[in-house]
Amino acid sequence: MLRYTLMRLGIFVGCLLVVWGLVYSGLAPRGLGGSNGLWIATLALVLSAPISFVALRKERDRASVQVAERVDRMKASFEANAGQEDLADDRLRSQEQAQGSTS
Repeated sequence: MLRYTLMRLGIFVGCLLVVWGLVYSGLAPRGLGGSNGLWIATLALVLSAPISFVALRKERDRASVQVAERVDRMKASFEANAGQEDLADDRLRSQEQAQGSTS
């Protein structure tokens, strides 16, 4: 998962540098007033998203498998804990019933 995130960040930074170069060389339009930095970041984000979608397909699939496995482990752990709580609750109730019937 960390690998995918770092690769995605690398693609964004690469696009940011390319867009910055294009804007400051005059090949791409500048932002209005003081919004040039935001304009460059927005263009880089718009360009990097489809590139990441295509270029990182295999890595994204690996990351999604890892996330799904982690979710499955957490569900199994939660169900096991819930089962233990149910057993403890049942024991306590049966003890209370046993004490109530002997009194």
